[in-house]
Amino acid sequence: MSSNQTIFSGDSFQLGYRFQSYWDFHMATAFFFGELGAGLFLVSLYYGFVPGMVAGLLCTGVGKPYYHMSHMGVPMKSWRAILRPDRSWISRGLISIVIFVPCGALVVLDSWFGWSGGGMLGKLVQIVAVAASLLVMTYQGFAMSHSSAIAIWNSGLMPIASLVYSLTSGAAVTLALGLIFGGIDPLALSKVVMMFVGVTLLVQLGLLHAAYHGTAGSRQSLELLLRGQFAKQFLSLVFGAGVVVPLLVLWLGGASILGGLLAAVGVLAGFYAFRLLIFRAGVYEPLMSFAARLGLS
Repeated sequence: MSSNQTIFSGDSFQLGYRFQSYWDFHMATAFFFGELGAGLFLVSLYYGFVPGMVAGLLCTGVGKPYYHMSHMGVPMKSWRAILRPDRSWISRGLISIVIFVPCGALVVLDSWFGWSGGGMLGKLVQIVAVAASLLVMTYQGFAMSHSSAIAIWNSGLMPIASLVYSLTSGAAVTLALGLIFGGIDPLALSKVVMMFVGVTLLVQLGLLHAAYHGTAGSRQSLELLLRGQFAKQFLSLVFGAGVVVPLLVLWLGGASILGGLLAAVGVLAGFYAFRLLIFRAGVYEPLMSFAARLGLS
């Protein structure tokens, strides 16, 4: 299927594909900051790296809400989204952020000042922060996977992709910050980053395979990503910068500051490109898939 043979009907009554336009740059950036921050906090917590934990909380607690509210037409009513946790993954996600940020801050304060004295209360707060961070990392993928109208999102791999990208970006940024500030074993963590990048590649290939064997809408989105108008950005950033660059850099010199920074920049570029392009390539299922070609309207 060639994209130049396909009708994109826009707002007309012509049969064909229609791009989704509601989730755009602001939502992609909000998703990116939320998942990056939660992943960075969790990986840093595992390594006992406080600067990474602080940076993760700032990403999720400041960057994500700012871009979410920038997307909303009436930001002052955004709190209402939290009222339907029984029906909406967005509500569950907002609740998880409300829990994650203060509990994560208490974990940081415990690391600095030892307010819990190593007791059960401190451990309980840490467990709650970890559970909330995992929900922050995955709820956006669950929200997308429930969208049956946009077939390329309607996959069980979406929450897995969110989780894997969160951990990969979190590990890469933790490595870069650790090389600058010290306090971690860079060789061991660089191997972890390489492993996560490899898993990211497998998940991406799984998403593309599912789209290829999916509906007309998912195949059209796949066409846009691999051979259409988004192909250059998708292949060069998601796969080139996000997979090839960090693997090569870390394999050749992951213990250097320059290598760690280049790997982190590559992973983040690939992650952000994925978040943005998976929105832009999302098309609604055509009403009549056989009528979405020239000459059949």
